[in-house]
Amino acid sequence: MKGPERLARCLIIGCGCRGSELARALTCRGHVARGTTRSRARAPNIQAAGAEAFISDPKQVATIMPAIDGVAVVCILLGSARGTADALEALHGPRLEMLLARLIDTTVRGVAYEARGSVSEPVLAAGSERVRRFCERSRVPFELLETPPDDHAAWVAAALAGVQRLMS
Repeated sequence: MKGPERLARCLIIGCGCRGSELARALTCRGHVARGTTRSRARAPNIQAAGAEAFISDPKQVATIMPAIDGVAVVCILLGSARGTADALEALHGPRLEMLLARLIDTTVRGVAYEARGSVSEPVLAAGSERVRRFCERSRVPFELLETPPDDHAAWVAAALAGVQRLMS
């Protein structure tokens, strides 16, 4: 029998439109959320969703690490990140690997990775495989968020369900 849902801190890396909707859904259920943004101007949107805003850049993993303090689940929502093909490959390649490696000695006990979006399918498939390999090797539960992001309501519902599975 399952116990009651635990409250947990969730870090949403890439807390844009859909990330803020996920943060709102989590906080409405009593969870504590923190969302990252590169832009100080976006911080009020994240706070309006009920989450703590944290300024960091996923291209610079060291800027994200302080946001991980006390976090149980990390949501990497960069499936629709913008940039050059090389920058996106780095973001979902070496930068993602670096972030995952640094999660080992933290409080993180689950990873959700956005596997669909406007970033090319091969780049997201390679990122998904990196997450799968890391999590299986490290015995960290993970969710690949594969719902297409163009249907915001369906995406938020699926992401929320995935995060809640990681929290239980």
